[in-house]
Parts: sequence; C-alpha cells; structure tokens
Amino acid sequence: MSKQPPIIAELGRPETPDETAARKAASSKAYRSSQTFRNLIAALLVTVAVVAVIIFAVPRGEPVERKPLDVAAVAEGVESSMERPVLIPELGTFWRANNAEMQGGATVVWEVTLAPKSDTERGFVKVAQAFDADASWAPQRLNGIAPTDTVRIGGLDWDVYKPGSAESNANVTYAIGTQAGDDYILLYGARSADSTAELAESLIPQIRDISEAS
Repeated sequence: MSKQPPIIAELGRPETPDETAARKAASSKAYRSSQTFRNLIAALLVTVAVVAVIIFAVPRGEPVERKPLDVAAVAEGVESSMERPVLIPELGTFWRANNAEMQGGATVVWEVTLAPKSDTERGFVKVAQAFDADASWAPQRLNGIAPTDTVRIGGLDWDVYKPGSAESNANVTYAIGTQAGDDYILLYGARSADSTAELAESLIPQIRDISEAS
C-alpha cells in the first residue's frame, strides 16, 4: 500500500504539489537572504579590521624635513652659462629657498623664490635678475604695473611698485627694483615694504659687484 502524504496541521489536509513547491521556494529565499546578511556583516567586520590596522599599526613620526635647496650650486651653473655673476640671497635664520632657476625667453632671468622658515610668518619674495634689461622689463612681471615711487635702500635708488589687487597679480602685493649695470634687479612678492627692504639691503654688496662686472 502506497504511503499517504502527511497532513499539514495548518491546512487539515496534505499539501498540493503547488503548495509544496511554494513552501520550498519561500524557504530557499529566506535562507539566501540570511546568507547575504551574514556575508554583509562579515565584509563590514573585515573592513573595520583593515582600517584599524592602518590607523594603529602603521608607524607614525614627524614629517621628514625637506632637504634645503642649494642655491649656490644652481647659481654656479647659471654664472658659467651667462658668464657673469648672479645674485645669491643669504638665507640666514629667517629665509628658506623654495626654488632657484634660470628662465628663458625674450629676456633671460635668474630667479630665486624665498619664503620665511617660521610657520608664524607668511608671504614670499622672488629675487629676479633680468639679464641685459632695464626698468621697462619689470611691468612684464607685474601684470603691467608701472612704478609709483622711488625709495633709497643701501645707497641705491629703487623703483617702487604697488599692485592694486593681489588676486589679479599672482598674490604679489609689493615690489622694488633697481638697475645693476646691464641687468635689472626686481624683488617682488607678498611681504611688507620693510621686510622687502631688509632683503634688498642684504643684496647691496652683490648688486654693486654685478654693476662693476658689467
């Protein structure tokens, strides 16, 4: 005698084939959903563990201080190429050199970019020596700004440039320039007039040497 299908209590009778198939499908769906949820939790735990390793296990320390730029070494090559002396700003305890390069073009320029070493000081000054140029070259660097005054620094007369807007002049707020023989010296940037004058004062002996070598 063949075995009768079991009676389902909720139905009071055996399941039909369609009801059996529907029940098994629902059970499979619930199982898959539970597996997906478990996988998601596991993935999140792994992610948290990786982040924890990065935060707590990676060695930390003070940032490596950038090696000072050897302006004199760069200047030596420029002097050899141009066959004349170039300005080498004395950095002392206040300044650091961020860049030093010879720039080509209609007027060849030797330029050193300086910034204060201290984090409490702001601004910068670019010391530019334009070879075989005069005061007419400066406005090319200053977005067309012409000198508005002169000031006496270290026994030399310096043209004073005051850009009206730092935003439209590459953050340049003040500049001074003077002739050094065949070359024109321009100090421009975002430091005060007094700070720029102090830097100019330190360059006077070299400026005089450049004048005499022309």
